[in-house]
Amino acid sequence: MIEEKKSFISWPVLAMMSFVTVIGFDDIIYNFANQGLGVITSWIILLLLYVIPYSLMVGQLGSVFNHEGGGLTSWVRGTSGNRLGYFTAWTYWAASIPYVVDTANAVVVGFGWLINGNDSMEDKMSNSLFALLTFCVFLAFIFLQRHFKKSLEVLSTLGGGAMFIMAILFVFMTFASLFMPNGHIETQPMNLSAVIPKFNLHYLTTIGLLIYAINGAELVAPFVTRMRKPQKDFPKAMIMLTVMTIFLTVFGSFSLGVFFNAHHLPNNLKMNGSYYAFQRLGEFFHLGNTLMYVFAVTQIIYMCALLAVLLDAMTRMLISDTGKQFMPKKLTKLNEDGLPINGYILTTALSAFILLLGVFLPEMNDIFNWLLNLNGIISPGVTCWIFYAFIRIRLDSRKFQSDYVFIKNDRMAVFVGGWCLAVTIIATLFGVLPQDAAYGSSLFWHELIINIIGIVVLIGLGFIMPTLAKREREKAA
Repeated sequence: MIEEKKSFISWPVLAMMSFVTVIGFDDIIYNFANQGLGVITSWIILLLLYVIPYSLMVGQLGSVFNHEGGGLTSWVRGTSGNRLGYFTAWTYWAASIPYVVDTANAVVVGFGWLINGNDSMEDKMSNSLFALLTFCVFLAFIFLQRHFKKSLEVLSTLGGGAMFIMAILFVFMTFASLFMPNGHIETQPMNLSAVIPKFNLHYLTTIGLLIYAINGAELVAPFVTRMRKPQKDFPKAMIMLTVMTIFLTVFGSFSLGVFFNAHHLPNNLKMNGSYYAFQRLGEFFHLGNTLMYVFAVTQIIYMCALLAVLLDAMTRMLISDTGKQFMPKKLTKLNEDGLPINGYILTTALSAFILLLGVFLPEMNDIFNWLLNLNGIISPGVTCWIFYAFIRIRLDSRKFQSDYVFIKNDRMAVFVGGWCLAVTIIATLFGVLPQDAAYGSSLFWHELIINIIGIVVLIGLGFIMPTLAKREREKAA
């Protein structure tokens, strides 16, 4: 009986596991920079009308395909065949390219703050040197992950936990500051209109980054079958996840409004906002730069670990989960240590291509913002596969049986799945328009062009690979 109890995961534990994958302090900064305090309303609407159904759909998909580990690729393959399963794997991998480059960027920025104690790196360093250092960080982890992968997985867990603690610490210390004699709120007026977003074209372009911030619940989908009573306990876990996320996003965004004037935000808030926030908090409590340095160390550890794990996981997932039928043998080949070296080379080449696209932007801050916004296009685009797979299993619910069912009525379930799919498609399409450049400016057109080029190359290669694999087989025959 003792062993049987150990095999179950309680719903509070699953909620905490989901929380670590879903939201982080930087996600709050990025979207605060886009929408100001209006993001508070956006967070509440999105979490109630999108995140809860999204998380519960993921639970049913994980339950249906529990024999395959519950991965996104297996869900699409199980509903639509191997070819679409391959393309899902490719788009999931392609979406990871801007993410790992952005992560390497964040490592360089973190070291800049740790060494200088301020944002002076932005003024001293050229775009080409910034891109070169980012690429060097990237290359270093390509070579070192073989030796440090396991230890860095542990560090990523510790770093993720520390990052969560820092975010909670920021919220509580900010509220504590308001009750002190010299406490005040930078954002004025702080009233109801301040938290209502402006529903315009710019707002539509920022929805993708909101979705990018909260996706990731699919990573815990395989654990739904390890719950004692999934039909009752999984919804509890997802509601707890939503409540925690609402707490952190709403109060975190409000806390930022205490230290930053939401009506006049710094242009480089996305790149440096986390450091500015802890710097200002430390100054208020007469701690100098102590909190900023603690955050910088936490950020570097977490980002380095994340980079190492991502580089290995994304490449292995692509070559092992797509099958020999759709990928050239050279890319799926493993060396004597079991490492997909040619897969790493492809990952490195495309990452260099993404860096090259951004290096001609006017400022380092533009490079950082553009890479981040590129994630806000591709990542939601991949999330569409989740809703597609959910709709497919509910259109044939007799075939796809599961222990956990989200909405017993199939028509209603398909409607909710279609709603989430439509929102995600709209966010993806509008996300192609640059967020941090004035409409019609030369920077706007520059970023729009490289957005389209980046997407076409990353996704387009996915169509070419099966053709190359087919030619390779024909030559061998």
